[in-house]
Amino acid sequence: MMNRNISAKTTVTSLDSSKILFHNRWSFIGGSRISLFPNVSSNSSSVVHKKFSGVRASWLATSQIASSVFAVGTTAVLPFYTLMVVAPKAEITKKSMESGIPYIVLGVLYAYLLYLSWTPDTFKYMFSSKYMLPELSGIAKMFSSEMTLASAWIHLLVIDLFAARQVFNDGLENQIETRHSVSLCLLFCPVGIISHFVTKALTNSSTSKTKNQCK
Repeated sequence: MMNRNISAKTTVTSLDSSKILFHNRWSFIGGSRISLFPNVSSNSSSVVHKKFSGVRASWLATSQIASSVFAVGTTAVLPFYTLMVVAPKAEITKKSMESGIPYIVLGVLYAYLLYLSWTPDTFKYMFSSKYMLPELSGIAKMFSSEMTLASAWIHLLVIDLFAARQVFNDGLENQIETRHSVSLCLLFCPVGIISHFVTKALTNSSTSKTKNQCK
């Protein structure tokens, strides 16, 4: 007759049943064995879901900030271009273009977006070549972020408005038509600057011919 010696060792440990699964195995040879396995079915999916939700919420917040600043910056510069085109000789236009407030406001927006878009890889993308010079592929990767793209747009708005102001003031000083050049500066700033130089050269040439004919 087979004698069975049953020995039991009981260890009392505080276990969280929500994190550990008990699996009981019994055999004639080995007796009873209890195996403990982490319960990853419910909690892990919950953690993953929370992390995914957090990342998604963060992405949405970042996208909304970029879109909002993009809209605010674009809207902010339009009144100044409108004044320079519609009423270039009005006193309110002259005073508006002498003010530095639009550049300070846009500069603050740009600095804010630059801060939000800055990552440890930004320098790597900007100076990706072995000679520490920018490369098109690296710049393309850097501008794949909406936040970085929005900051670049604000950067362009500031530069374009500043160039338009220079064109406008030069036109007032030399009595040159600048409305077409200022309009081009809003969308195609380098073309607007070229347009102003061409207009200035043609105006000076026409003035010189008129003076010679009068003599």
